[in-house]
Amino acid sequence: MRNDELSNQSLDFAVSIINLVKELKAKHESVISNQIGRSGTSIGANIREAQYAHGTADFIAKLQIALKEANETGYWLELLYKTGYFTEPSYKSLDSACTSIRIMLISSIKTAKDRRTKEKKDHYESD
Repeated sequence: MRNDELSNQSLDFAVSIINLVKELKAKHESVISNQIGRSGTSIGANIREAQYAHGTADFIAKLQIALKEANETGYWLELLYKTGYFTEPSYKSLDSACTSIRIMLISSIKTAKDRRTKEKKDHYESD
């Protein structure tokens, strides 16, 4: 199931972010490390919350929050790279993982919205 893949990838990504935060803190960088730590781990937390959503609208809302957090994380990654906190290969690896999660989130949100639209249409047609 796609959500399991998304959940697993976001968990693996969060582990990478936590390890990055440890490295940044060792270099005495605290401003960006705090920001990326929050946004990078929030992605998976919101995906997990979506699994027990109170309906389709709540499910979509949780995934949209995860998408926003992934987008923010991408910004922090780029900023860290451009300010010399890590190498290009490290940046590309983390950015690629973040982009992959964003693509899956966009696809999941679109699928959920399409399903909701179809359910509403079917409901009105059956009346």
